[in-house]
Formats: sequence, structure tokens, C-alpha cells
Amino acid sequence: MTGPLAMDEVLSIEGGAPLRGAVAVSGSKNAALPEMAAGLLADEPLVLSNVPSIEDVETMAAILSSLGARAEQKGDRVEIAPSGPARTAPDPQLTARMRASLLLLGALLGARGEAELPRPGGDDIGARRIEQHLVGLRAMGAEVEEEGEWLRARASRLHGAHILLDMPTVTGTENLMLAAVRAEGITVISNAAREPHVADLALCLNSMGARISGAGGDRVVIEGVSRLHHADHRVRPDYIEAGTYAIAAAATAGEVVIEEVICDDLTHLFHKLRAAGCTVEEGGTWAKVSRGGELLAVDMTTWPHPGFATDLQSQYVALMTQARGVSTVWESLYEKRFHPVEQLRLLGAQIEVEGRIAVVHGGHPLRGAELTISDIRSGAALVIAGLCAEGTTVCRQVRHLDRGYQDLEGKLAGLGADLRRMPG
Repeated sequence: MTGPLAMDEVLSIEGGAPLRGAVAVSGSKNAALPEMAAGLLADEPLVLSNVPSIEDVETMAAILSSLGARAEQKGDRVEIAPSGPARTAPDPQLTARMRASLLLLGALLGARGEAELPRPGGDDIGARRIEQHLVGLRAMGAEVEEEGEWLRARASRLHGAHILLDMPTVTGTENLMLAAVRAEGITVISNAAREPHVADLALCLNSMGARISGAGGDRVVIEGVSRLHHADHRVRPDYIEAGTYAIAAAATAGEVVIEEVICDDLTHLFHKLRAAGCTVEEGGTWAKVSRGGELLAVDMTTWPHPGFATDLQSQYVALMTQARGVSTVWESLYEKRFHPVEQLRLLGAQIEVEGRIAVVHGGHPLRGAELTISDIRSGAALVIAGLCAEGTTVCRQVRHLDRGYQDLEGKLAGLGADLRRMPG
């Protein structure tokens, strides 16, 4: 894995070519990060395979090292093991880089009875409240203080509790699971998040000796254990990456076979693509997306899993710029998910935004322009739009893409895209 990219590096895209061929999906970023945090809970090494080679994984490894753990990546394998003196306060400069650092709150409380960390950084996509995390941890016996931008928590011994979440927060569900696996007694999380990576975290923890049932549904039961042991766990495929390639194939009127994908994770996206005039074939571990005719405008609303993933909303807006007609996209989760709209307009897209609703007037030709990426999924949307635009599109701040996608430009180039990374 390479280190963080220079701020002035850009991605140059020559649009107009349909994507064709096959592409393999990497492991899930959103599963790998909490599973790496879970390594703090074990007395023996945790070995993860199929880990994506992305900047966020590198950052999490550095954070774990700052806490006294050993986190080594070789290829797609990461090993986390106890190493030096156990610390309870990670490097704040590292935690500021990504939202997933918040998972350390539950992991450190469960492993070491104490945690001190700044409020997490990451993509600015809107308010992402953490009150439900704190209420749940307090119900389990933790003392949690909020001092300015810092969170400080301690518990001599966590105990089981019945926690009802106001809304199915993914990071909140994962945080409470990490805290509960070594708590005394039984913890029940009701209205839990049902995303695939939540279920994968449970599989990982169970392989380490935890007793978790119901993950992937809205009621998760965790029976606490005294210790966790060595395990080998394979990270599930990244359905957001798979969905991004599916949308790119549809937008460019291409034909792409997506390999190493769990199709059930993308039921809503595939339904929308079919309604828009695409052909979607599903196999055991693959899906084929193609479009030969006109793309039709189809409305969409994001919703917690199993609804349409908010992490695919920006890409879908880019897709709808290529459709005939008017589509309405409602973002139900994050009020700032329409960041890329202003950049898409620079390409010639006709999009109106009012609050959480975007109205896309499709069918207007896009022409290359210089764009700035603001977050991971916005970046994917701008790349898709650039692939559809006439002429050259230049995307700045491509480091955001490297936080969430393993070798995005290399995989797209393998599908026939004309793009290259170069100094700004």
C-alpha cells in the first residue's frame, strides 16, 4: 500500500468510451475497519484476509499501532495483535482523518475499560449524531463525558443492557457490539442497523469466540464472554464498490461483469437499473450489467439497508444525468449528500436541489471540465460523469478516492476507460 497522496495530484479522464469487460471487487472498507478495531479485544492475533488496499485501512492500522497493538498488512491480509504497552488514547491527528475512528470508543471500553478520543473526522456529508452510541454505552455501565471536542469514557466492568436505537445507525450498532462482546451478561440491541458489514462484523467476532446472534436483522443479541482468541476471517466483498461499477456500466452504455459480488446486497440498485432500461444478470458470485438502448429516468429514495444505500446516491445522480426525462432523488439520511451537484453542473448537468431533494433533468450533453472532489462517494460520481462527458475532465483531490476504492483508475482502465493520474 502506498502512503497518502499529494494534494495536487489529479485524475484526467477522456470521456465517451463505453465500459466493457470484467472487474473484480475488493473487500469491504466498511467491514474491514470495524473488524480491525475488533483486534483490540483479543488476547491473540486476529488475521483478516481480503482487506482492501486503501488509505483508510492504512490509517486504521496506524491508529491501532498508536494504541500499542501491532497491525501489519501484507497484500490483502492484515494481522492485528497485542504488542507494546496498551494505551487508551489514539493519536488525534490520525483519528481526525476518518469517521470510523469512533469505533475505537466501544472497542477500547470493551478491551481496556477506558477510552479517550476526539470527535471523529471523515467526510462532511451532514450531521451524524453520536448520542445513541453514548446512551447505549451508559446503559451498559460506562461513564461518558463530553468535553469540547473530546470524548472520555471509562467502566470498571461493562454489563448487559437492552438498548433501543432511535434510528438504525450503522456505526452505533457496531460500537455497541464491540463494547458488549466482553461485557458481563446479555446485551440486546433493538432497531439495529442491518447493513451487510454489520453482519460481517458479527461473523468476525464470533470466529474470535464471541456469542452474537441476529446480526443482519433489526434485533442483535450479544452474550458476553470473558475473552476472545485467535481467528482468521475473510472480509466480505464491498457492495458499494460493486454498485459503483454497475452504475458506471449503465451510465456509459457498456457491458460489465462484476466478479466477487454478493448480489443480495444490491437488490434495490439492480431493481432501479432494470427499471431504467438496463439488463442485469445475477450469478452466484457475479453480476452482469449492460445497456444497449436508451436510459430512462427513475426516481429513487435512499433508506437504511435493505433500502437503497446512501453511499450509492451520488453515483445514481450522475447516472440520471444520462437518462431521458426527469428523475427525483430524495436523500433521507444525510443532508449534505448532494455535494457533487455543483460540480456536475460544471459539466453541463441540469440539476435542481432543494433541501434533501434533487431533481435531475436528464439527457443534456456533458462536456469536460475541471472538478474538485469533496468526499469518497462524490468522487466516484464525478468520475462516472467524466466517463460520460465529451472531452477531458480533470478531477482534483483524488486522494478522497483512495480512501475508499482500491485502484479505481486501474480497474476502470481495465474496462476500457481512458484515464490517468498525474501531478496537478
